[in-house]
Amino acid sequence: MNYLEYYGLNMEPFSNAPDTRFYYNSAQHSKALTRLMFAVETMKGLAVLIGDIGMGKTTLARRMLDNLPEEEYEAALLVIIHQRITPDWLLRRIAIQLGVERPASDKITLLTQLYDRLMQLYEKKKKAVVLIDEAQMLKSAELMEEFRGLLNLETPERKLITFVFFGLPDIEEALKLDEPLAQRVALKYRLELFNEESTEAYVKHRLRYAGAKRDLFTPKALQAIHRYSRGVPRTINTLCDNSLFEGFLLKQEIVDENVVNNIATDLGLIETGKIIQKGLSTETSGYSKEGEPRSQKHPPQVIEKEAPQKAKKEEETGDKEIDEILSKIGG
Repeated sequence: MNYLEYYGLNMEPFSNAPDTRFYYNSAQHSKALTRLMFAVETMKGLAVLIGDIGMGKTTLARRMLDNLPEEEYEAALLVIIHQRITPDWLLRRIAIQLGVERPASDKITLLTQLYDRLMQLYEKKKKAVVLIDEAQMLKSAELMEEFRGLLNLETPERKLITFVFFGLPDIEEALKLDEPLAQRVALKYRLELFNEESTEAYVKHRLRYAGAKRDLFTPKALQAIHRYSRGVPRTINTLCDNSLFEGFLLKQEIVDENVVNNIATDLGLIETGKIIQKGLSTETSGYSKEGEPRSQKHPPQVIEKEAPQKAKKEEETGDKEIDEILSKIGG
């Protein structure tokens, strides 16, 4: 018997995998999603969601992608996992995700192909949307300039593509690498920490979805979970998962505060009576979201998380390549 069987659960309730089935529509996540959906519905061009480590940005990005109807949107989610991607590589990846067939190796030709594809979607009354997770990894002026150039592709009616960046607070510095692009941010929203009430509701929501028929944490245990996690969803998950396992080993019918205290100590969240504030630095300190070292030796790559859709972005009218394309096609 494992702890799932012991507590009558059908699945792991506190996995840190971005499983949208466990999405908890907190007040702030609901506000964020409503605003981001508005940004893509009205094709604002560029929207930004900011949140510290473990705040649920990736889950929200996947939830948003799921909410974009295929008949209305051509959309994609790209997850950036390395800083050293090149503008040409990124442009080609966006083109492929938006349905450009046989993308050219020549940049001018590729941009023309992409423009043609965006016009096809526009004529079909579909909107091109690209969601970019871990966008703080785009730390080069060249990449920012590429987005700015793509955002110049538009009709008199609206933008032909909209980008939504999901990232750590570092994304503010990345945007500053290209001030004209930073000025084009049409919407920005920041995820804040859960309060105690939201933490309790989050824990109970995940337990219910996993099949729990009763409370599995005492009120004081829930208070301790909030206190040690400081309202960070990922840390809440880790505390709860470990506490349930420990409760199972101790044969507790309901996990109490002492178990949570011990787990918090083991995880380094509490030391000599003081709560250690972890996981909320705006610096990644060389570590990935998963807490693993970010190697600088691996080649640049982007993981594509495909779902029914895709997206894109804009640039300044002074960009020579964009101007050349627009002049050729009469734009």
